[in-house]
Amino acid sequence: MKLYLKIWRQFDTSSKGEMVDYEIDNVSEHMSFLEMLDLLNESLIHKKERVIEFDHDCREGICGQCGIMIDGRAHGPLKNTTTCQLHMRSFKDGDTIYIEPFRAKAFPVLRDLKIDRSAFDKIITAGGFIGASTGQAPEANSIPISYETAEASFDAAACIGCGACVATCKNASAALFTGAKITHLALLPQGKIEASKRVLTMVQQMDAEGFGNCSDTRACEIECPQEISILSIAKMNAEYTKALIFRK
Repeated sequence: MKLYLKIWRQFDTSSKGEMVDYEIDNVSEHMSFLEMLDLLNESLIHKKERVIEFDHDCREGICGQCGIMIDGRAHGPLKNTTTCQLHMRSFKDGDTIYIEPFRAKAFPVLRDLKIDRSAFDKIITAGGFIGASTGQAPEANSIPISYETAEASFDAAACIGCGACVATCKNASAALFTGAKITHLALLPQGKIEASKRVLTMVQQMDAEGFGNCSDTRACEIECPQEISILSIAKMNAEYTKALIFRK
């Protein structure tokens, strides 16, 4: 395939960026989207031009690093798919593809398609953990947890923190991410001891990082590669309200 690419180029956070046109040929439909960018970078190296920088790691849809806006959609045209798992067979020969970094106040552009997602790390640091006594681990069956509860907690824990929910939300809300991290622990007995403190500090940190508010458009749920349910947001809101009541 031959493709026409319009890619956001920006030297650093303080520089002014712009869309730059590229042409790429000999693209196999079996390539992943990131492999196509690798191919383009190889051609730029041969021309002694600066390569296009983008985040990636596992390339298996697990790490959440490869966040890119493709034709205006987080991770591209397919629902619930990471950029690295998007293949070029989703495009046609001669297509023009617009490629940009995730856009959000809390996700400043570092260079080209690379963004700073440390705001998510700060939310986790604020309360996304449990306190546990040191020593021998308790016997697994000493704390009975129903299958339904365990599965619901596991579903929330599947969030990979890619930021697609923020990028696709018109308000740049991190409610789905924060809600998933809170729900994961709030459902389990080990997480209930610090539940009130956790939800208050994590929501406070989310607001401090400059994320917007949730207006329930459900765009985040559609784009989430792990199909995190917006019920996580409802659980976060319930936990937050409960924490405020008991704090008084």
